[in-house]
Amino acid sequence: MPKADGNKDRGEERPTSLLIAEIARIIRLEKGLTQEALGRLIGYTGSAVSALETGAQPVSDAMLERLEDGLGDRRGIFEAARKYILMEKYPVRFRQFSQLEAKAHSISSYETHVVDGLFQTEDYARALIGGSYPPVSESRAEELVEARMARKALFDRDPMAMIELILDESVLLRPYGSREVLRGQLLSLASDAQRDNVTVQILPLERGLKGSYAGERGSMKLVETKDHDHVVYLEIEDESILVSNRAKVSRLSQRYAKIRAQSLSPDESLGLIERLAGERK
Repeated sequence: MPKADGNKDRGEERPTSLLIAEIARIIRLEKGLTQEALGRLIGYTGSAVSALETGAQPVSDAMLERLEDGLGDRRGIFEAARKYILMEKYPVRFRQFSQLEAKAHSISSYETHVVDGLFQTEDYARALIGGSYPPVSESRAEELVEARMARKALFDRDPMAMIELILDESVLLRPYGSREVLRGQLLSLASDAQRDNVTVQILPLERGLKGSYAGERGSMKLVETKDHDHVVYLEIEDESILVSNRAKVSRLSQRYAKIRAQSLSPDESLGLIERLAGERK
């Protein structure tokens, strides 16, 4: 079971970042460049290069691209590092699952409190991360937003991944940041819901008035891997569990199927999202 560590989640476990920083320093010295000269070459300040080399500021994806152009000499070192650096920006508890998500054949998610990270807009993610507790630094928040936005590559991946999302209706009502941020998120969700490989459904608030309510035990993600194995990812209070036991996966899959059956249809769900966004009466 991957567990979070407070210090590591703040980004202190960064072996790839430290290695790339050292490689950049070695190549810079081989080329006879000062930190200021390298900064001018790649469009950054000398202090930014210094922060990279000392580990004071983890390298950004944009800087890696510039380093590849400025120091890479077509070797592809900095380009190859991008996916590993990105993984280090995730919270420790999420890193193992992030590899499964990126290569998954299908993902089916049920979320009870927030829009699933894969579907979040940048403004929504920034408001959510910036308002979390305990608070994180501004630079760490931006890292987490960048990493979360990078996950959206799954929508357009080839081969295509099939993605299903069920949201509790309450998620559509909670305004993180501002009402305008929420409206932007709802419009983005409505747009994503119309992708050929995406299904979005809403579990209505009134479900509890109609007898059984299968979603009361919280969020889950069901994943069919590229090898067609099935696992379930659970996360609560900074702790995560990756379930691979077949009996447990089967039980959770059955519960998810019941949640889906109790939800609005995709068309009804899209209509509700658009009404809440003010796009439909």
